[in-house]
Amino acid sequence: MAGRTVRVRGLPADLPPDRVADKLTIHFLRSRNGGGEIADVQVLGGSRRCALITFEAPEVAQRILKAKEHVLAIGGRKFPLEVTAHVAELSPDEV
Repeated sequence: MAGRTVRVRGLPADLPPDRVADKLTIHFLRSRNGGGEIADVQVLGGSRRCALITFEAPEVAQRILKAKEHVLAIGGRKFPLEVTAHVAELSPDEV
C-alpha cells in the first residue's frame, strides 16, 4: 500500500461512517478532483475522525496530494478536507 494511501481529515463527525465513506468514494473517483480507481476506504473514529483512502495506482494518490483543495459537499454543507500522505507506523516488533 506504500505510496497509494492518503489520510483525509476534516470529516463531518455527525454522519455515520458508511455514509462518509460513500461520499469520499464519489469525490475521489472523479477525475476533475484528480481522482481515480479506489481500492479501499476506511473511516476511522476517535477524537479527530479521519479516513484512509487507498488508490489502485500510486499516480492517483500523488495527483490527489498535489491538488490545492478538496471540499466534500454533503446535504448542502461543505467540509474543507485536509489530505496528507499516509505513512504506516511500524511497531517496535516490526523493526
